[in-house]
Amino acid sequence: MAEIVPGIHWIEGINCNVYILVDKELTLIDTGLPRKAKKILSYITDVLQRKPSDVKLIIITHAHLDHTGSLKPVRDATGAKVAAHPEDAEYIAGRKRMAPPKGGIRFVFKLMSPFMKVEPVEVDQKIVEGDVVAGLKVIHVPGHTPGSIALLDEKRKVLFSGDTIRFRDGKIEGPPEKFTPDPKTAAQSIERLKTLDFDIMLSGHGQPLRPEAGKKVRETKFG
Repeated sequence: MAEIVPGIHWIEGINCNVYILVDKELTLIDTGLPRKAKKILSYITDVLQRKPSDVKLIIITHAHLDHTGSLKPVRDATGAKVAAHPEDAEYIAGRKRMAPPKGGIRFVFKLMSPFMKVEPVEVDQKIVEGDVVAGLKVIHVPGHTPGSIALLDEKRKVLFSGDTIRFRDGKIEGPPEKFTPDPKTAAQSIERLKTLDFDIMLSGHGQPLRPEAGKKVRETKFG
């Protein structure tokens, strides 16, 4: 069981980190790669002792397949609404395609793509800068994708940073260069996150950063 702080759970081992806010209703943040729905649903039923239908909202931090891969089966199993920024909603719905990664990994990505099919899903709730959803303040942090968002729990001082800032293997870093088409805008988004007040950072990949996460992020030189 991975409860970061009371009411915030981390489902590990899905490539992308998946988080669950536990209250009367459950809120899911991201869904990992394709074919990970069973693990997410098992956590809900076996660890939390809750019903899949208790999940009322799934928030997507951005439209990359390692965050949306299991969205369709999880949405179908729970009946939850899907929330995302409008700039990424068209990608999630399958009407637009993300730019391919940079460099040699592009060819690996192309070879793997038939095995990583993501079923499109319509976004029910388009959330923008300043909105509050499930008690989380939405911060638009474009660059990694046009509609990347971070989510700030102001009461618990927890920042869900998506891929805009990550903490992996003891290192604070920005989004992966090969998968970030607009690094200049991503750098501006990092600077924006540095202004926020948070003690714990939960990123899309890696491990939780705590304590004094905000201070550590502000002291980090990126790029």
